[in-house]
Amino acid sequence: MRLGVLDVGSNTVHLLVVDAHPGARPLPAFSHKTGMQLAAYLEGDRLSDEGERRLTAFVDEALQVAEDKGVEDLVAFATSAVRDAVNGEEVLARIRDRAGVDIGVLSGADEARLTFLAVRRWFGWSSGRLLVVDIGGGSLEIASGIDEDPDVAVSLPLGASRLTRDWFGADPPPAEEVRKLRRHVRAEIARHVGEIARYGAADHAVCTSKTFKQLARIAGAAPSSDGPFVRRELHRGDIADWAEKLAAMEPDERAALPGVSERRVPQLPAGAIVADAAMDLLEVPCLEVCPWALREGVILRRLDALGT
Repeated sequence: MRLGVLDVGSNTVHLLVVDAHPGARPLPAFSHKTGMQLAAYLEGDRLSDEGERRLTAFVDEALQVAEDKGVEDLVAFATSAVRDAVNGEEVLARIRDRAGVDIGVLSGADEARLTFLAVRRWFGWSSGRLLVVDIGGGSLEIASGIDEDPDVAVSLPLGASRLTRDWFGADPPPAEEVRKLRRHVRAEIARHVGEIARYGAADHAVCTSKTFKQLARIAGAAPSSDGPFVRRELHRGDIADWAEKLAAMEPDERAALPGVSERRVPQLPAGAIVADAAMDLLEVPCLEVCPWALREGVILRRLDALGT
């Protein structure tokens, strides 16, 4: 069957169309997305009228694309930006009434669980205990477990876009702002280290998300053009160096780095600070990059339900 997944994220709103069947690997057929930066349309704790207008317009567009591509089943979900907005459910209700699509809001823990499921299916049972770390636009997810459902799933408000917006007043950020953010991030993660570590050391530590992919590429990993099956890694020593370098770079210097997309240039320093802190505090010397993440987890969960 042809399945569509509409992902309303903090950075990107993305329609992914896949050819998928229970028991088979979902094959991407078409991708339609926009770097909406929805989190930037939060005014205080409310999604602005302009943010709602832009989101509604893209949903209308995505539904037309899904119809044109022969999508039989559409799953739609929203993450941190909508979850954090006090009027998020109202906005989604108006979109549902207008467009007829029900966009569910995932909790942070569900994000972590679904991402973990995708990573488990990608690497398989031979990976043993998995540790999965995912930096999104609005939140950081960490999960660990030996099965398809993790033993522990943690979501923290440490997304690269959120932190950039809330903690940096200029680009490049002043050294004092960088130090304050570093202290904040490490304190937030440290509160949960014991909760994660109590289940035992990971046999395989994995990272997902665009932020980690770009950081790995900057540190020397293979480009995306080499395909999804090339092993890509991010080492703690490399990210510690780049966390310091990126914060001191001018935006155009960051933009010139390999694999860096223009709209993520401002977020890279905060993302690197989070990645460095997570690897250090969780005592992970190396993370392997997984090409599957939350969207694939949603697809797999849907296929599992269809197969029952």
